[in-house]
Amino acid sequence: MDDKQIIELFFKRDEAALSETQEKYGKYCLKIAGNILEDVEDSKECVNDTLIMAWNKIPPLVPVSLKAFLGKVVRDISLSRYRENHAQKRYSAMTVMLDELEECIPSGINIEDQAERRELIGLVNDYLDDLGREDRVLFVRRYYFGESVKGLAGECRCSENQMTQRLLKLRRKLKAFVQKGGYEL
Repeated sequence: MDDKQIIELFFKRDEAALSETQEKYGKYCLKIAGNILEDVEDSKECVNDTLIMAWNKIPPLVPVSLKAFLGKVVRDISLSRYRENHAQKRYSAMTVMLDELEECIPSGINIEDQAERRELIGLVNDYLDDLGREDRVLFVRRYYFGESVKGLAGECRCSENQMTQRLLKLRRKLKAFVQKGGYEL
Protein backbone atom coordinates (compact mmCIF):
# COMPACT_ATOMS: atom_id res chain seq x y z
CA MET A 1 0.00 0.00 0.00
CA ASP A 2 1.40 3.42 -0.85
CA ASP A 3 1.71 6.32 1.59
CA LYS A 4 -1.23 8.23 0.13
CA GLN A 5 -3.54 5.28 0.74
CA ILE A 6 -2.23 4.85 4.28
CA ILE A 7 -2.83 8.54 5.02
CA GLU A 8 -6.37 8.19 3.63
CA LEU A 9 -6.94 5.36 6.12
CA PHE A 10 -5.80 7.68 8.93
CA PHE A 11 -8.27 10.30 7.75
CA LYS A 12 -11.07 7.72 7.68
CA ARG A 13 -10.00 6.74 11.24
CA ASP A 14 -9.61 3.19 9.98
CA GLU A 15 -7.39 1.18 12.33
CA ALA A 16 -5.94 -0.59 9.31
CA ALA A 17 -3.81 2.57 8.97
CA LEU A 18 -1.84 1.43 12.00
CA SER A 19 -1.23 -2.10 10.76
CA GLU A 20 -0.30 -0.86 7.27
CA THR A 21 2.07 1.71 8.76
CA GLN A 22 3.61 -0.94 11.01
CA GLU A 23 4.04 -3.32 8.08
CA LYS A 24 5.61 -0.72 5.80
CA TYR A 25 7.66 1.34 8.26
CA GLY A 26 7.94 -0.74 11.44
CA LYS A 27 11.47 -1.99 10.77
CA TYR A 28 12.58 1.49 9.69
CA CYS A 29 11.27 3.02 12.93
CA LEU A 30 12.68 0.18 15.03
CA LYS A 31 16.13 0.74 13.50
CA ILE A 32 16.06 4.45 14.37
CA ALA A 33 14.89 3.77 17.93
CA GLY A 34 17.43 0.97 18.30
CA ASN A 35 20.27 3.23 17.18
CA ILE A 36 19.39 5.68 19.92
CA LEU A 37 18.35 3.41 22.76
CA GLU A 38 20.26 0.16 22.17
CA ASP A 39 17.46 -1.65 24.02
CA VAL A 40 15.02 -3.80 22.06
CA GLU A 41 12.08 -3.48 24.45
CA ASP A 42 12.40 0.30 24.81
CA SER A 43 12.77 0.56 21.03
CA LYS A 44 9.59 -1.44 20.45
CA GLU A 45 7.72 0.76 22.91
CA CYS A 46 8.94 3.86 21.08
CA VAL A 47 7.70 2.44 17.78
CA ASN A 48 4.31 1.76 19.35
CA ASP A 49 4.27 5.31 20.76
CA THR A 50 5.11 6.56 17.27
CA LEU A 51 2.08 4.79 15.83
CA ILE A 52 -0.12 6.31 18.54
CA MET A 53 1.35 9.75 17.84
CA ALA A 54 0.67 9.30 14.11
CA TRP A 55 -2.91 8.28 14.90
CA ASN A 56 -3.38 11.38 17.04
CA LYS A 57 -1.76 13.83 14.62
CA ILE A 58 -3.14 12.53 11.29
CA PRO A 59 -5.62 14.19 10.78
CA PRO A 60 -5.47 17.16 10.80
CA LEU A 61 -1.80 16.96 9.79
CA VAL A 62 -1.11 15.70 6.27
CA PRO A 63 2.56 14.66 6.10
CA VAL A 64 4.29 15.39 2.81
CA SER A 65 6.42 12.29 3.42
CA LEU A 66 5.00 9.67 5.77
CA LYS A 67 8.43 8.04 6.11
CA ALA A 68 10.12 11.33 7.12
CA PHE A 69 7.26 12.15 9.49
CA LEU A 70 7.51 8.76 11.22
CA GLY A 71 11.32 8.99 11.33
CA LYS A 72 11.20 12.35 13.09
CA VAL A 73 8.51 11.24 15.53
CA VAL A 74 10.28 8.00 16.49
CA ARG A 75 13.58 9.87 16.83
CA ASP A 76 12.04 12.47 19.14
CA ILE A 77 10.28 9.86 21.25
CA SER A 78 13.45 7.75 21.45
CA LEU A 79 15.59 10.73 22.48
CA SER A 80 13.06 11.56 25.20
CA ARG A 81 13.16 7.96 26.41
CA TYR A 82 16.97 8.05 26.30
CA ARG A 83 17.06 11.20 28.44
CA GLU A 84 14.53 9.72 30.82
CA ASN A 85 16.48 6.48 31.19
CA HIS A 86 19.86 8.14 31.62
CA ALA A 87 19.17 11.38 33.43
CA GLN A 88 22.02 11.07 35.94
CA LYS A 89 24.37 8.58 34.34
CA ARG A 90 26.65 8.32 31.33
CA TYR A 91 25.58 6.00 28.54
CA SER A 92 27.59 4.51 25.71
CA ALA A 93 26.58 5.05 22.08
CA MET A 94 24.24 8.03 22.29
CA THR A 95 26.43 9.87 24.76
CA VAL A 96 29.44 9.35 22.52
CA MET A 97 27.52 10.61 19.50
CA LEU A 98 26.22 13.69 21.31
CA ASP A 99 29.68 14.40 22.76
CA GLU A 100 31.10 14.31 19.25
CA LEU A 101 28.76 17.13 18.22
CA GLU A 102 29.15 19.13 21.43
CA GLU A 103 32.23 20.99 20.21
CA CYS A 104 30.55 21.89 16.90
CA ILE A 105 27.26 23.32 18.12
CA PRO A 106 26.98 25.81 20.97
CA SER A 107 25.35 24.30 24.03
CA GLY A 108 24.46 27.50 25.86
CA ILE A 109 21.60 28.38 23.57
CA ASN A 110 18.37 29.25 25.37
CA ILE A 111 15.76 27.00 23.79
CA GLU A 112 13.13 29.70 24.36
CA ASP A 113 14.95 32.02 22.00
CA GLN A 114 13.32 30.80 18.80
CA ALA A 115 14.99 33.32 16.48
CA GLU A 116 18.47 32.26 17.51
CA ARG A 117 17.47 28.62 17.36
CA ARG A 118 16.08 29.01 13.84
CA GLU A 119 19.23 30.83 12.79
CA LEU A 120 21.41 28.00 14.06
CA ILE A 121 19.20 25.40 12.38
CA GLY A 122 19.46 27.36 9.15
CA LEU A 123 23.23 27.49 9.53
CA VAL A 124 23.47 23.72 10.04
CA ASN A 125 21.16 23.18 7.04
CA ASP A 126 23.37 25.47 4.94
CA TYR A 127 26.38 23.43 6.02
CA LEU A 128 24.63 20.21 5.01
CA ASP A 129 23.63 21.75 1.66
CA ASP A 130 27.30 22.53 0.99
CA LEU A 131 28.37 18.93 1.60
CA GLY A 132 28.53 16.33 -1.13
CA ARG A 133 25.68 13.83 -1.15
CA GLU A 134 27.70 10.99 0.41
CA ASP A 135 29.06 13.13 3.27
CA ARG A 136 25.62 14.64 3.89
CA VAL A 137 24.02 11.19 4.08
CA LEU A 138 26.76 9.95 6.44
CA PHE A 139 26.39 13.01 8.67
CA VAL A 140 22.60 12.65 8.90
CA ARG A 141 22.75 8.90 9.45
CA ARG A 142 25.28 9.32 12.27
CA TYR A 143 24.06 12.48 14.00
CA TYR A 144 20.35 12.43 13.28
CA PHE A 145 19.51 8.75 13.12
CA GLY A 146 22.27 7.71 15.54
CA GLU A 147 23.77 4.93 13.44
CA SER A 148 26.99 3.40 14.71
CA VAL A 149 30.43 4.20 13.31
CA LYS A 150 30.99 0.47 12.88
CA GLY A 151 27.81 0.05 10.83
CA LEU A 152 28.57 3.06 8.64
CA ALA A 153 32.13 1.85 8.09
CA GLY A 154 30.89 -1.57 7.05
CA GLU A 155 28.48 -0.10 4.52
CA CYS A 156 31.17 2.20 3.12
CA ARG A 157 33.68 -0.66 3.04
CA CYS A 158 36.25 1.13 5.14
CA SER A 159 37.71 0.61 8.59
CA GLU A 160 36.13 2.07 11.72
CA ASN A 161 39.21 4.26 12.12
CA GLN A 162 38.78 5.65 8.61
CA MET A 163 35.10 6.36 9.26
CA THR A 164 35.95 8.00 12.60
CA GLN A 165 38.45 10.25 10.83
CA ARG A 166 35.96 11.10 8.10
CA LEU A 167 33.31 12.03 10.67
CA LEU A 168 35.90 14.06 12.60
CA LYS A 169 36.66 16.06 9.45
CA LEU A 170 32.95 16.67 8.91
CA ARG A 171 32.55 17.89 12.50
CA ARG A 172 35.58 20.17 12.19
CA LYS A 173 34.11 21.67 9.02
CA LEU A 174 30.79 22.15 10.83
CA LYS A 175 32.53 23.83 13.74
CA ALA A 176 34.34 26.24 11.39
CA PHE A 177 31.08 26.89 9.52
CA VAL A 178 29.18 27.64 12.74
CA GLN A 179 31.97 29.90 14.01
CA LYS A 180 32.06 31.71 10.68
CA GLY A 181 28.30 32.21 11.12
CA GLY A 182 28.97 34.18 14.30
CA TYR A 183 28.64 31.59 17.05
CA GLU A 184 31.27 31.41 19.77
CA LEU A 185 32.11 27.85 20.75
